[in-house]
Amino acid sequence: MERDQVRPLAPASERLSSDDLETVSNTQKKEFRRKRCLKCGACLAALLLILATLIVVLIFTIFRVKEPIIRLNAMTVQNLELANGAPKPGSNVTLTADVSVKNPNLASFRYSNTSSSLSYRGTVVGEARAPPGKTKGRRTSRMNITVDIVTDRILSQPSLIGDISTGLLTMDSYTRVGGRMKFLKVISRYVVVKMNCTVTVNITTRSIQTQKCKRKVKL
Repeated sequence: MERDQVRPLAPASERLSSDDLETVSNTQKKEFRRKRCLKCGACLAALLLILATLIVVLIFTIFRVKEPIIRLNAMTVQNLELANGAPKPGSNVTLTADVSVKNPNLASFRYSNTSSSLSYRGTVVGEARAPPGKTKGRRTSRMNITVDIVTDRILSQPSLIGDISTGLLTMDSYTRVGGRMKFLKVISRYVVVKMNCTVTVNITTRSIQTQKCKRKVKL
């Protein structure tokens, strides 16, 4: 009978003790944790990069603030009483301006009190305020601004009679609208719209003959 071959035992110097095995196990665990942390860090960095890119794209597209547009649609004069071709002293002349606020943005535009003034030959002859309001995204809202004109200030101008003789009266108007634009109820921008108009009013028809307006928007 052949004797079973007996595999010789490894030398004692080559055997791993229990402490060595524990050290190897701890090293493997640390290496595994390190690789897992690197993967998590890479995933987090990629996620932040995607988020930053998305925010930049939204800022320059959807969240980009476009200028609200104020337009003077019409202006009518009421209670105009003439005496010798001029407004009667002490009379209460009322001017009503039809103003529209167009919001080209997706976000709503909520504005505070609207202030307006009317000048003739460099002298302020009337001031008015309109109540606050709101214009929804990509909508246009309209408001009527009523200005009570101080006739005594107009009568103090020496050029009034000559202007009235032409049947036309040229005045300057100034309107300021300040408000806040909100995106998704999180991001907000304060916007101020200013508009200067030169308006020529037909005294006979009591309506606007011509108008030229310039707008200035501060974002």
